[in-house]
Amino acid sequence: MLSEKFFEVINEEGVVSVTSWGSGDTPNVRCTWNSYLRITDDERILIPIAGFTSVQADVLVNKEVILTLGSREVEGFNNYQGTGFLLEGQAEFLDSGDEFEQMRAEFPFMNKLLKIKVESAKQLL
Repeated sequence: MLSEKFFEVINEEGVVSVTSWGSGDTPNVRCTWNSYLRITDDERILIPIAGFTSVQADVLVNKEVILTLGSREVEGFNNYQGTGFLLEGQAEFLDSGDEFEQMRAEFPFMNKLLKIKVESAKQLL
């Protein structure tokens, strides 16, 4: 599901926004960096987290999240300068386990691991 173009984008620095919503109508949006994303062999996205408390609270009620990310350094459609992606998926926060420990070895600042099972990925630009 995750295209070669997606991997080109996350290999360049850029902002990743994570949007969640609990039982209310108000979404919560938090940001991280492309360079923090790690993709597993089965295309789950792993993100080291320090904070994101509102997103964590939302995920307890509603696991759906939306991610947007991009880079000006990767050519998009029709020779467009830059491209981006919209991803939808199911989120989970972990504070233990093998994946948590592997990520913490690389990102010692993290206190949680955000794991996202991607359900759709669409290139926007």
